[in-house]
Amino acid sequence: MDKAKRKAIIAGNWKMNKTPKEATTLLNAITPLVADADCEVIACVPYVDLAAAIEATAGTNVKIGAENCHWAESGAFTGEISTGMLKEVGVEYVVLGHSERRQYFGETDETVNKRTKAALAAGLKPIVCVGELLWERECNITEEVIARQIKLDLWDVTEEELKNVVIAYEPVWAIGTGKTATADQAEEVCAFIRAQLAKLYNQDAADAVTIQYGGSMNDGNADELLSKIDVDGGLIGGASLVAEKFAAIVKAASK
Repeated sequence: MDKAKRKAIIAGNWKMNKTPKEATTLLNAITPLVADADCEVIACVPYVDLAAAIEATAGTNVKIGAENCHWAESGAFTGEISTGMLKEVGVEYVVLGHSERRQYFGETDETVNKRTKAALAAGLKPIVCVGELLWERECNITEEVIARQIKLDLWDVTEEELKNVVIAYEPVWAIGTGKTATADQAEEVCAFIRAQLAKLYNQDAADAVTIQYGGSMNDGNADELLSKIDVDGGLIGGASLVAEKFAAIVKAASK
């Protein structure tokens, strides 16, 4: 992390877990443990938990995010949620392009770009996820995959808008598998992402972007991962559902 240039952010991605009542209980346990954090702390929760989560974190330093949004303001999109809906309930961040959305629900770089643009236009801060499959890493095309995703997902995003974008590097082979990229592997790709941003924009703009690592970061490996200069935080899955584990990661990012 380089806190002199950019914000460190730890965001929990709850996925399809926790009822509103359970969300309140978990956040009530988390908030006192992270009250003195020297980093941004976010909980990205299921849609039905948003109201309860915002109420539970009122007056605290924990921000609330959603796990997806649609690009249209309204319309015949059964089951989708618009940026305006999220904004009105008090959401600040939204996760976009997560590998599970790409794998199970047909997300493409084109739709991720449309959602990203819509989120920015609404004043939300998108956490844009990129990452390679295990086969792609084994074929030694990680950089090609990442470069393509960065260019397409951020297509037509201005340098001014980029200030509100967070990038999450999530190697697909390390999500929910228990496998984790080594700290050196995470640093290598996060640094590559920053280099791509510098090509698309400029070095100052790239240096200001928070780039998280999101492949099974937990309370046991957070210190080592976050010691790397280009790893600016984490998008946390399973460990975000246990208050003490999540707080330990926040503590590591607060050093």
